[in-house]
Amino acid sequence: MFEHKPFDPRAVMGFGILNGISIGLLNLSLGFNSVGFYQMTKLAIIPCTVLLETLFFLKKFSRSIQFSLGILLLGVGIATITDLQLNVLGSVLSLLAILTTCVAQIMTNSIQKKFKVSSTQLLYQSCPYQAITLFIFGPFLDGLLTNKNVFAFNYTPKVLAFIVLSCLISISVNFSTFLVIGKTSAVTYQVLGHLKTCLVLTFGYVLLRDPFSWHNILGILVAVVGMILYSYCCSAEGQQKASEASAQHSQGNESDSDPLIVVENGASIMADGVVEKVAVWNSKKDVDA
Repeated sequence: MFEHKPFDPRAVMGFGILNGISIGLLNLSLGFNSVGFYQMTKLAIIPCTVLLETLFFLKKFSRSIQFSLGILLLGVGIATITDLQLNVLGSVLSLLAILTTCVAQIMTNSIQKKFKVSSTQLLYQSCPYQAITLFIFGPFLDGLLTNKNVFAFNYTPKVLAFIVLSCLISISVNFSTFLVIGKTSAVTYQVLGHLKTCLVLTFGYVLLRDPFSWHNILGILVAVVGMILYSYCCSAEGQQKASEASAQHSQGNESDSDPLIVVENGASIMADGVVEKVAVWNSKKDVDA
């Protein structure tokens, strides 16, 4: 079911380290900012991804796609942003988190296509570098920010069980992330992530009876409309591209046909503007036949 496929080690190393840095910066952003500002950081990933793909990959996003993404971001913003407390360090960390996350997710898609590897193969190659990066910098930053040593903690069997459970869930998240981005795009993955945010709010209210206000409901409804529009626009554009590719393929097949009597020169224009090609006998093809 799995085929080990090594490829460019420098690309793998850079990608793994960048992914580790991205995870660390997102956590630092949450630690140094309010929850509302952190949600703003996550919302900014989509327009930043669109901008980077437009500038560096010359990818075009139609007006309908841009409009649907705008509605989605508006809805998630209404549902999740409660307070915006700004500070210099938190803002810098958020900016770095946005840039590294966007680049890492774009690379997830481009590396899979460039080296023709599956999501599992890329994850298998890059995870060691990602883990080493977090293992080196994680404890150091924990000690710097909290004045506590993570290795001095009393790891009871219950704590270890939750750590193992967290790791298993993280593997599932990583696998699904690489799979979705590889099959679709970084922007589509972010849209899916905002769907997750809406589901978290909904299930939090239904299962845990978390407080739920009118702006949560309004925001979720607006976000769902944006997601439906985005899905419809992507599907419509995909069908249009498929039909255009099919038409070009059929035209190519017609032009590649090799009749014995071919048009080699000359054409006459009829009164109604239709070009009538003059058929000329090709003796060479007769000999070849």
